[in-house]
Amino acid sequence: MEVIKTFFSEYYVRLEKLKATDLIEILIIAVVIYYFLRWIKTTNAWAVLKGLIFLLLFWFIASIFHLNAILWIFVNAVGVGITAIIILFQPELRKVLEQLGQKEIVPSFFGAGTDDKSGLSDRDIEELVRGIYTMAKEKTGALIVIEQQIDIQRYIDTGIVLDADISSGLLISIFEEGRPLHDGAVIIRGKKIVAATCYLPLSNNMQLSKDMGTRHRAAVGVSEESDSFTIIVSEETGKVSIAKGGEIIRGISGDLLKEQLYGMRKPEEKKKGWFLLGKKDKRAD
Repeated sequence: MEVIKTFFSEYYVRLEKLKATDLIEILIIAVVIYYFLRWIKTTNAWAVLKGLIFLLLFWFIASIFHLNAILWIFVNAVGVGITAIIILFQPELRKVLEQLGQKEIVPSFFGAGTDDKSGLSDRDIEELVRGIYTMAKEKTGALIVIEQQIDIQRYIDTGIVLDADISSGLLISIFEEGRPLHDGAVIIRGKKIVAATCYLPLSNNMQLSKDMGTRHRAAVGVSEESDSFTIIVSEETGKVSIAKGGEIIRGISGDLLKEQLYGMRKPEEKKKGWFLLGKKDKRAD
């Protein structure tokens, strides 16, 4: 407790010596931290940052109770920890540096969250479901990713930009066998089909059914890397599956798909809607 008393007594003395310039500096730092956290919350690094905050809290508790062995581990791990942070945050740091080189750093930080991610309209959902089940009937393979809060621009960049309104006809045309854009994934952001022929990461989850092909493993892979919602149409069976949070549920009906898509528009229904699906379907595609 003596450590806490000392800390607050020194803190009070410093407050008495504050100048106007100090307050301006504090305000600037606070604004930068706010927008940094707002930006990082749209990336995978947010979960890592929460873990680091937990470790710092653990270190603070260890300091209060003089847990010397734990403090020794923390002190000696600082050097390794800095390297580990750079490795863990490497994709996000690279993205920031790229944007800095392209003079896009200000829009990136201060415009974070300004993309239209308000959700699909009734018309969008109807068009999407109609197109998906038309392709399912004809056994046309399809892979459609719907971006949510976590930015997946790195996957959009691997494809061809479309920036088109959502329509069943366009989706069917894209995935029709032999068409130039039928390979890869379509990515939807907000109310637009932003890109086609996008490459997605494959899941390394050994628990997935061995009969799953590349399309299904890519759907699970992108759902492990982000909070995206992915729809898959199997070209072998015509069954429709969905992937989210590293899980895949296969052979869903049009009504259930609509329920999930409508639920995405209402934050309070997101978790409820997902668990309405029950246990994961292990049936062969």
